[in-house]
Amino acid sequence: MRLGLERAGWTTVFANDIEEEKAEMYRHHFHASNKELVVDDIHNLGANEVPDVTLATASFPCNDLSLAGARAGLEGIQSSAFWGFVRILREMRQRKPPFVLLENVTGFLSSKDGADFEAALVALNELGYSVDALIIDAVHFVPQSRQRLFVVGKLGTEPTPIIRETPDFWQSGVRPEVLAKFIFEHPMIEWDIRQLPPLPLCRQRLEDILETLPDNNAAWWSEERVQYLVNQMSARHRTVADVMAARRAWSYGTVFRRVRNERSMAELRTDGVAGCLRTPRGGSGRQILFKAGHGRFMARLLTPRECARLMGAEDFLIGASLNQALFGFGDAVCVNVVEWIATHYLNPVFEERVAIPTRRARQPVRY
Repeated sequence: MRLGLERAGWTTVFANDIEEEKAEMYRHHFHASNKELVVDDIHNLGANEVPDVTLATASFPCNDLSLAGARAGLEGIQSSAFWGFVRILREMRQRKPPFVLLENVTGFLSSKDGADFEAALVALNELGYSVDALIIDAVHFVPQSRQRLFVVGKLGTEPTPIIRETPDFWQSGVRPEVLAKFIFEHPMIEWDIRQLPPLPLCRQRLEDILETLPDNNAAWWSEERVQYLVNQMSARHRTVADVMAARRAWSYGTVFRRVRNERSMAELRTDGVAGCLRTPRGGSGRQILFKAGHGRFMARLLTPRECARLMGAEDFLIGASLNQALFGFGDAVCVNVVEWIATHYLNPVFEERVAIPTRRARQPVRY
């Protein structure tokens, strides 16, 4: 989030996270002080600890909102961090930032049949923010499939009248059918919808972000371990793997292990795009690079540097262990997506609505 905003001209003055491991990665790259980065549960923070800012961002835990989780919703132990964010905004009173940016998984939209997303937007409305919502897939910028839901809140703006004709009136590249339908069906929410340009087309492929590791590098798995992985594939995926191996050139794919019908299966993807990076706390969380050709199969985990590149953070300083780095990047936001939102949404709105359009005034706060 910080890298994307900074690329678009913003400055970060405050950050908060509950995970010490992520804080270590943050400090290592940004050389952040303990005053700038507060490591604590957001429910323990007071509004007096937060400086005056123009933008407040919140990437609260998705565990209780995602399809892979227990779907406890915004009342879940982790995703309830959102209400801590709302409380701080409320306690800031006249110091509330003019803009808010939320980010989460698209499961937020369907959590509890839409009731959680509605409650979150209503909470922002009650604080004085009109809201807009976007769904953007990182695949438009990097070779990673990573759909995320974003909400922009604007303080003291006039709501957009909701035209009660058809949901597709609101449909666009950043507002797919499911989101357009939600907007259409919730006219009671104070929306402020903004037209945005088309999303770009990413020309990178998976192989473009890979590190060159010799075949004898310790990262590559043993033949026995690779064969076990291949044996976990369905007949359809095994056929694809065999076709790859028969070629006289290397080709690449990624593999996730998933439980299907109470059996661990290896699912192979070969369209030049990595699957969504995840935190490696679950058994299927770590993404596997699959390499085949010249009659051979090879496999290894994606490296931290490759994960950084898939998140648009190719220059990020990595001083963490493998699992710590995979956790950090799997829990992060794609830099390029945030930069695009800042460039095409936040910056124009800032210039239109804030009296002193100086770089110094553009200061976001990250939770």
